[in-house]
Amino acid sequence: MQIFLLHFAGGNCYSFDFLRKQMDKDMKFLPLELPGRGKRYRESLLADKPSAIKDYVAAIRRQRNKEAYLIYGHSMGATLGLSVVKELEVLGDPPIALIVSGNAGPGLKYHEGPKRYLMNDEDFLQELVKLGGVPQEFLESAELYEHFAPILRADFETLEKDEDFEAGTKIQAPIYAIMGDEEKLADRIDNWKNFTLGHFDKQVLPGNHFFIHQHAAAIAAIIKQCCMKYSSPNSIVRCSS
Repeated sequence: MQIFLLHFAGGNCYSFDFLRKQMDKDMKFLPLELPGRGKRYRESLLADKPSAIKDYVAAIRRQRNKEAYLIYGHSMGATLGLSVVKELEVLGDPPIALIVSGNAGPGLKYHEGPKRYLMNDEDFLQELVKLGGVPQEFLESAELYEHFAPILRADFETLEKDEDFEAGTKIQAPIYAIMGDEEKLADRIDNWKNFTLGHFDKQVLPGNHFFIHQHAAAIAAIIKQCCMKYSSPNSIVRCSS
């Protein structure tokens, strides 16, 4: 079983290391990353959804084997994951399920006021503090900020430039949504149900937007549960009927 992981804004292929040790040995753990960060830091950043989706689809296609697979995305990775799954379904190589976290689904208003990628540095930093998950050394180091700010701004631009991109998108694959109870719009988690023709499950765990770091075992259990539940070749058809 292959598990492809799509990172949050500002993340990279190391963003899911906290989860790796919780996974079974027979699950192939495949964290992906967009250009301009991590192992791909020499590549140009992307700042629009079609380019990011194309990049993720190409990366998955390169690494696919003949086994079943699923996709898990957190925050930005959840939003992009929906369209990635749709494209892979069109290509005839669908995942058995999409797991999403830190995100109540497309079409909702997550941020009031100016778009984050257009904010001045002071307001941008304050916004990052509100989101949580930002190391203190990042907030105190001008050098770290200068390095990571362009990555974060590009990712926020990807998310905020075309907020209606996913309107009308429906995938065949089941969706399992997870959120932290302190997250904005956690009470709207059922919104994800509108984007699948398959089965929908959900779970709300204690914590803020980066609750995932406190619940690695629970998230790994959900991944294992989805692998077992939907690994049958006909499982998506059955849950869509």
